[in-house]
Amino acid sequence: MNLTAIIHEAEEGGFWAEVPALPGCVTQGETREELESNLREAIEAWLTAGEEGLITETPGQQLLEVAV
Repeated sequence: MNLTAIIHEAEEGGFWAEVPALPGCVTQGETREELESNLREAIEAWLTAGEEGLITETPGQQLLEVAV
């Protein structure tokens, strides 16, 4: 699975990143290497949370599980 992350330079130094395909999946790091490591962990945690049913439907929204 390939996901795209948007990397931003933080005003206070370091970096932060978001994964548009995974709402709420964000992380930060002091260096680019730390950010990339933290990003992998954040994506794994986000996907695991979805598998455990922690992502719930809200009114007007539908969920669809897709195996990749």
